[in-house]
Amino acid sequence: MHILLATDADWIVEEVTGALGGEGDTFTVCRDGRAVAGQVQDTTPDLAILDLQIGTMGGMAVTMDLRLDESAGVLPHVPVLMLLDRQADLHLARRCGAEGWMIKPLDSLRLGKAANSVLDGGTYTEGLPAEPTSGTSDDEADEAADSSEEEPATAG
Repeated sequence: MHILLATDADWIVEEVTGALGGEGDTFTVCRDGRAVAGQVQDTTPDLAILDLQIGTMGGMAVTMDLRLDESAGVLPHVPVLMLLDRQADLHLARRCGAEGWMIKPLDSLRLGKAANSVLDGGTYTEGLPAEPTSGTSDDEADEAADSSEEEPATAG
């Protein structure tokens, strides 16, 4: 497996390569987000792991750039796992087209689970509410969420 890792933080390089590196696995480390598309064009990785903040072009912008180049037929599809700084960054990850994201701090068990899920064509989305339990349709779950809003109270 070949992983493209885009980050300017040495500790992230150490954690990701330590957790996901095995016999025959290779890594390309980009320390500038602007270099990611060129690296993908040179050698298409099986997975791109992008830090939210990478020098002058962060993970969200890099993912959007990859998706735009893919839609134009310039680059192949590359699954993206984004490393978020905090739960408030979920909106960014959802909007940019990443298949997966996890919130730092990292650990090898979660990294492995996230990478495998995205590599298998699935998603890995930390920080989102759990899916509705079986027996509850998506429409019922949406209605329950809509009806749970508080109504203004008036003093009497």
